[in-house]
Amino acid sequence: MNKVTNVELIGEVVVITTEGYLNKDLGEDIQNSAQEHIANGKNKVLINLERSNIVNSIGASILIELIEQLQEKDGALAFCGLAPIIEKTFKIMGLTKYCESYATQQEAVSAM
Repeated sequence: MNKVTNVELIGEVVVITTEGYLNKDLGEDIQNSAQEHIANGKNKVLINLERSNIVNSIGASILIELIEQLQEKDGALAFCGLAPIIEKTFKIMGLTKYCESYATQQEAVSAM
């Protein structure tokens, strides 16, 4: 199943954990989860993709929109737990030029 499994605030970082295929539906769920916190002044978002092993172009384009929104608020988007294929896809699409990727959630939260 493709879904956001958890959204939590750790310090000043909104951590969104996903499961399944990062397509249009999951991308929109991620965006909606992030929007709620952005509207409340949070501008650091970490997406934990440890249980998501594939992404399509529509899912990635939604993430690009989220990057742009956060940049407008002097914020940041980061990822953790990327499968090698997703990491490669993000590099090819240029996402890694605008956001960081970390091995673990703990490492990411500490760095952000």
